[in-house]
Amino acid sequence: MILVTGATGNVGGELVRQLAAARQPVRALVRTAVPGAFPAGIELATGDLDQPASLAAALAGVRGVFLLGGHRDMPGVLAQFRDAGVAHVALLSSRSVIGGQPGNAIVDMWLAAESAVHASGVAWTVLQPSGFMSNALRWLPQLRTGDVVRAPFGDAAIAAIDPHDIAAVAALVLTAGAAHAGRSYPLTGPRAWLPRDQLAVLAAVLGRPLRFEPQPDAEARLAMARSFPPAFVDAMFRLFVGGEFDDATVLPAVEQLLGRPPRSFEAWARDHAAAFR
Repeated sequence: MILVTGATGNVGGELVRQLAAARQPVRALVRTAVPGAFPAGIELATGDLDQPASLAAALAGVRGVFLLGGHRDMPGVLAQFRDAGVAHVALLSSRSVIGGQPGNAIVDMWLAAESAVHASGVAWTVLQPSGFMSNALRWLPQLRTGDVVRAPFGDAAIAAIDPHDIAAVAALVLTAGAAHAGRSYPLTGPRAWLPRDQLAVLAAVLGRPLRFEPQPDAEARLAMARSFPPAFVDAMFRLFVGGEFDDATVLPAVEQLLGRPPRSFEAWARDHAAAFR
């Protein structure tokens, strides 16, 4: 049995579907069970990664776990896995740990998660993806009211990756036994995109005259402060304005692991066009 945490998220949801399609026994961890949220045949379990003791029932009979990083007590979560006899954990981390600066709140969050996994006594594989193509879904509120997208970090090119590909790598490492234990895989898409480039692709797919406007830094800071703690706002500016981290370099791991190129943003946009209409 494979337990997928974050099962309602962009990567976790893809992974649940891929494992089910491959007829792998899969259990989706959710905070609250919602009937019909997953295809028939997928087990649901309730639990909260911020309350490690709540995971005990969800871990019964589990041999592999797909784990989201960034929770308050990562050592406590991993201790629950170890005590339950989990054989392998695939941690979803971030490529920002490669070259990102300690002291940056985002980098430190992912480094802490990786350190907890390394020290857990459970066999591990760490997935370190670039920014997700699905981050374009953040534009939905603006696109429902017009054809202009205002977004921060307009000059930050990102080798964005389709969550489908992250899930495919996770499925591989969790079903291949010990072959990937003790490995960290930085994962990227096939090319680096500026936000305006992605919006141009989305415009072609949707048949709409979409236009990108870079959001001034001061305006972006105020907007982000409504959703993120100050340390995380500072961290994002350090990464994407201050130049602490380059997320534009394309790396070969997805093709090496899956035997095919990573999916393009055009493919992602076509698959998710209905969400934008």
